[in-house]
Amino acid sequence: MTATVLCVMGTRPEVIKMAPVVKALEAIGFRVPVLVTAQHRGMLDQMMASFGLHATWDLDAMRTNQTLAELTGRLIPELDAVVAECRASAVLAQGDTSTVFCAALAAFYSKIPFGHVEAGLRSGFLRSPFPEEALRRMTAVVTTWHFAPTERAKQALLHEGHLESSISVVGNTVIDSLLATATRRDLPWPDRLAPLGRDERLVLVTLHRRENFGPPIKRILQSVREFAQRHREARVVYPVHPNPNVKGPAYDTLRDLPNVALVHPTDYPEMVALMRKAYLVFTDSGGVQEEAPALGKPVLVFRDVTERPEAVEAGGVILVGSDPDKFHLEAERLWNDAAVYASMARPRFPYGDGRAAERIARVLERDLQEDDLLTPKPTFVTPPPDLTPVPILLPPAKLPRNR
Repeated sequence: MTATVLCVMGTRPEVIKMAPVVKALEAIGFRVPVLVTAQHRGMLDQMMASFGLHATWDLDAMRTNQTLAELTGRLIPELDAVVAECRASAVLAQGDTSTVFCAALAAFYSKIPFGHVEAGLRSGFLRSPFPEEALRRMTAVVTTWHFAPTERAKQALLHEGHLESSISVVGNTVIDSLLATATRRDLPWPDRLAPLGRDERLVLVTLHRRENFGPPIKRILQSVREFAQRHREARVVYPVHPNPNVKGPAYDTLRDLPNVALVHPTDYPEMVALMRKAYLVFTDSGGVQEEAPALGKPVLVFRDVTERPEAVEAGGVILVGSDPDKFHLEAERLWNDAAVYASMARPRFPYGDGRAAERIARVLERDLQEDDLLTPKPTFVTPPPDLTPVPILLPPAKLPRNR
């Protein structure tokens, strides 16, 4: 009997990180239908084309300015129907979005085992990133296979009480996609960008985190503007996320600068080409925090905390939040001090060797034997009293005024 593994994706990063998993599962004989929720429509379609993936089901869930509650309410019943229709032996999803949590919950309701790719990432702050930190924690409770990218992620899961036998440290599948793409000799340069001049240095910018919407993103963009104005030799390339909370402020703040190129989101080969050419990377993206250090590119991250501390500890990433003073201090040091730059600008691989998808496929091949498909496996144990839990830190909530 050939097992069916339903792979669920909703956003651009999920496609990048799930594409190698789909291919690894197919290579060892699984049936691997793909369901896309299209939580991010255009950017998801672009990545599906880049990786040659085709959706068996498309929920087309994206709506303008929909709330998280509306998205969740729409996704769960539709995912539930597909899980029943495809008679999946297992469901897989990657990351920390509403798509992932809803896929896990739909699988749980149908008593189908769920595998969480990139499990165990924790910032320790339940509202940072919001809502991703909470979605990861809730997903973990109904997960059968925790595919942790690092040993630190495994330890976070153990501290939460998940059984060691349910956790596999496999590396991060984004490195699989990155290395397969970066070694191509035909990487395309975006045709809407002129080639870099001899004296130009490329600065790649990406922004999309919900936690930065509003005043933080305005501070960040003003900091990028001031950097570009000080350094006319910098070519700042910014693929702008289409969310109006990002796109509006980005164009309002940066479009008049001659050395800033605001472009539509690139496909993955073009993005890798930009990262390879970059001198510096400014971002709040989780995936870019993992990819750029592997290419030896110094990264300044517009976040106060990160659930990916390995690259910070390895010396390839610096957190600057939305603090203009902290950003300018670190950006100027890297731009002007060759020794400081050289200390960061070397490849680092805290997230694996590019074989994560193969390891995930082998775990499922081992566990999805015909006689065992309906046998429940325990995944959680109550922590003993002396186990120190991972802290869950909450900032003070603003209370509504009495009316």
